[in-house]
Amino acid sequence: HGDALRKMQTELQATWQTCSEAAQSLNNDLIMIGILPTVRDEDLTLANMSQMTRYEALNEQVMRLRRGRPVKLDINGHEHLLSTHYDVMLEAAATSFQVHTQVPLKDAVRYYNAAMVSSAPLVAVSNNSPFLFGNDLWAETRIPLFEQAVELGGLGGASFGPMKRVSFGSGYAHDSVMECFTENCEHFPILLPVEYNSPAEELRHLRLHNGTIWRWNRPLIGFDADGTPHLRIEHRVIPAGPTIIDAFANTAFYFGLQQAFMDRSTPIEHEIEFAHARDNFYAAAKHGLQARLLWQGKHVPVKTLLLEELLPMARSGLESLAIDRDDIDDYLGIIEARIRSGQTGSVWQRQHAQQLKGDLRTMTADYLHWQQRGLPVHEWEH
Repeated sequence: HGDALRKMQTELQATWQTCSEAAQSLNNDLIMIGILPTVRDEDLTLANMSQMTRYEALNEQVMRLRRGRPVKLDINGHEHLLSTHYDVMLEAAATSFQVHTQVPLKDAVRYYNAAMVSSAPLVAVSNNSPFLFGNDLWAETRIPLFEQAVELGGLGGASFGPMKRVSFGSGYAHDSVMECFTENCEHFPILLPVEYNSPAEELRHLRLHNGTIWRWNRPLIGFDADGTPHLRIEHRVIPAGPTIIDAFANTAFYFGLQQAFMDRSTPIEHEIEFAHARDNFYAAAKHGLQARLLWQGKHVPVKTLLLEELLPMARSGLESLAIDRDDIDDYLGIIEARIRSGQTGSVWQRQHAQQLKGDLRTMTADYLHWQQRGLPVHEWEH
């Protein structure tokens, strides 16, 4: 409530500034973006992997479960990309801005389902990853990239069956979000076998296993400073960038929408089937603000849905959370201006690249220039 979002924005701005200065002292720049447009296939090798043991172990175990079969990327968008990798480094090309909501256990099912229904509108307004290896693909290419980069299914013979380790999920939660954790145990082999000597109630194995199953909305168990367990819903659909103000406008829109769904007397999941929420998500990831969604039984252009229904709902949700009126106006004003202008991060990148006749290096340098100016993306020029 109050100025919580503004405070978080100020904190992140200060952290970003510190990190940027550290990078610049090494003659580098930091860039906030869903996929670096200039990243090359040959950059994503184990030689460039962080030295954290976790990543080494993940790579080893993923390739073991794939029985050495290479990871194949096949993304069909404005252009068609085919690529083959013998490690998990493809996922290093994707950067998201993950938003966590700590929720009371009694309301967790509705919060989780609300996050799933919110996913399509969020990716429609926030997309910022059109390019991969020089190919113009989806509005949010990070979605198919990450899903295919860790292409692993469930147990045994079902390893390439219907349940994937990176997915939108298999359905809404019904009676408890613990259904997700049960599904984890029943359908997915342990990826990182680690022995912990900690007490069972710390749930370290459960949390580690859950950390190797990447639903786009994921329930997490954590602990407060005093050791009290809590439940969070992690919303993973938003890409990094284009600026910190854009990131917090996206966050405000998400929190407001999620809360508005919570405030309804009829749960939103009773009106939007899971299959529709899932299909809407991929349509929005592919087409951005040009997508058409199936919403409460009707096919609607996402722009119309956002402006006429979802933005007013997000406003009422933020009011219900007692967020400062000025902050609501500022953040949702940015989302509205972005929708009306049609200029998301992906749209700016595509149009600018076109003007530059496909020169993605110059486009990326110009993107960085505008990012450093700090203006929301709908105000960027070409």
